[in-house]
Amino acid sequence: MFAIVNIAGQQFKVKKDDELFVHRLEGNSGDKVEFSEVLMTSDNNGNVKFSGSAKVKAEIMDHLKGDKVIVFKKKRRKGYQKSNGHRQYLTKIKISDIA
Repeated sequence: MFAIVNIAGQQFKVKKDDELFVHRLEGNSGDKVEFSEVLMTSDNNGNVKFSGSAKVKAEIMDHLKGDKVIVFKKKRRKGYQKSNGHRQYLTKIKISDIA
C-alpha cells in the first residue's frame, strides 16, 4: 500500500516504514505528526482512490542540514565573479501508518 501525500509543499510517494527528508517541520525528535492532505492511495490489489479522507502518520526522527549548494556566477572577459552558497534545513521522518 502506498499514498501520494503533500508534505510542506512537496508531493511524496510514501509507504509504511519509509524514511524520507522533507523541508523543516515544527516539532522535536520523537514527536508524532499527521498529514491529512493525501492526494491518492493505493492498496496491494492495485485499487486506486483519489479521495482526501486518508491520513498519513509519521514520526520525526531528526532535524539536520542538507549538503552545501554552491551558486557561482561569472561573466567572461568582464572580471565579474560571484560565489554564494547555502545549506537547506531538513527534517528526517519515518512513516508509521497510512489510514
